[in-house]
Amino acid sequence: MLLSNLPKVIKTPKKRLGRGRGSGVGGHTVGRGQKGQKTRGIIPLWFEGGQLPLVRRTPFIKGKHRFQVINDQPTAVNFDLLSKHFDDKAVVDSASLAKVLKVSEKVAKYGFKVIATGKLTKALEVKVAASAGAIKAILASGGSHSA
Repeated sequence: MLLSNLPKVIKTPKKRLGRGRGSGVGGHTVGRGQKGQKTRGIIPLWFEGGQLPLVRRTPFIKGKHRFQVINDQPTAVNFDLLSKHFDDKAVVDSASLAKVLKVSEKVAKYGFKVIATGKLTKALEVKVAASAGAIKAILASGGSHSA
């Protein structure tokens, strides 16, 4: 391979605008033209020409409750939580679960449901909804269920 056959690797340096008229590149107006908004500063990407921006328009579009999540499902409670927070022969109802889980009244009004995950080590008197597998495990541990 000859040196004359090698590809050129010369890179032209980046133009440094706004370094005076003697630089030969962009002296007075620096390639921005004569007058106007674009010559005087950077316009943000979200600028909409002075009309009310989208970020500030959204409360009026959707209403004040647009970020409120509507959850009309019961809150799931597993066996590990029941074994950890309740003593043997304790009554598990929606009021005691709301106190243990520290949930708001809005969440508690949809109720709770015991699901069969984890291990139930105590005999509890459960007075909230439960899945079929959870009812079997509650009865097998010596507890009772009534919803």
